[in-house]
Parts: sequence; C-alpha cells; structure tokens
Amino acid sequence: MDEPILLNLPEKVDDFDSAVDTGWELLRSSEALNRLFYVASAVGDFSVIWHILNITQKIINPSRKRSVVRLAILIGIESLIVNQGIKRLFRRSRPEIGSSSHPHKLRKPATSSFPSGHASSAVLAASLLSENSSASPLYKTIAAIVAASRLHVRAHHASDVIAGALVGWFFSKLVRSIQTL
Repeated sequence: MDEPILLNLPEKVDDFDSAVDTGWELLRSSEALNRLFYVASAVGDFSVIWHILNITQKIINPSRKRSVVRLAILIGIESLIVNQGIKRLFRRSRPEIGSSSHPHKLRKPATSSFPSGHASSAVLAASLLSENSSASPLYKTIAAIVAASRLHVRAHHASDVIAGALVGWFFSKLVRSIQTL
C-alpha cells in the first residue's frame, strides 16, 4: 500500500503562530482565564458541550423544528471528516509544552494539530443551534471560547484554530445549502 501524501504548512504560518503565541502568553498567567479555557477545552472534547446545549434547547423549547439527533449526526460526520480525513493529510505537531505550561489537567490528542477539531465542531454546532434561536449570541460566544481555549492550553497553534473555524463555517454553509434543495 502506498504511503499517504502528508502536507506541510508554509514557514510563514509558523511565524504567524509564534507571534500569536507570544502575544497570548500574558493571558496564560491569569488563573481565572486558565480555569475558563481549561474547562472550555475539556467540555469541547467529543463535543460534550454541544450535545448538552442541543438537548437543553429541545427541553426548553419542545416545539423546536430541528431534532436533537440531527445535530448529533452532523457533528459526528464533521468530526469523522476532520479527524480521520483532513488531519491525516497534514503533518503538524502540536505546540511545545513546557514543564509548567499546563496548570490544569488536559487530555493530549494523538492526531495532527491541523486543523482544530474543537474549533470546527464549535463553529458548526453554534451555527446550527443558532438557527431561529434567541440564544444565538450565547452559542457563538461559547464557540469562540471553546475555539480560543485550544490556543490557550497549547493544544493547537493559532492557524489550526482559524483553519478549524473555517472548516466548521464551511460545513454549516454546506448543511444549509443542502436543506434548501
């Protein structure tokens, strides 16, 4: 069997990531932000936060047109495509972690760093949960916090998070275009 072709990102991307990481370092010294971002990163694992919000939205509004199963299936498909498809195309190591870099416990993924699955799922889920919902600003804020948490906890580079958010945005647009067919 042939070896897969693995892609590398341009050096300029590494320069961008380094600059963002250096600028973000001050925020990592805040215990309040550490708690917020480490919790956000943990509840973003396996899209737990999005499944909880999906079920909560249905409980609060039982007449909601969209089913709970729909979002769960779409997140599952997106996760499969990102984690077993797109990530396998790229050879990208995760950020270096110093000995005191993680003040809280963190699950260490084994996949390529590019793109961020947390960011992708967050943007997709927030977009779909926001459909006809007055809680749209809340969902989008939570998505931004979950996505940014991956940079804060050094699970991803800034470009990974941006690319993941773009993938999530693309999937949400694709889902909406399929719905209108």
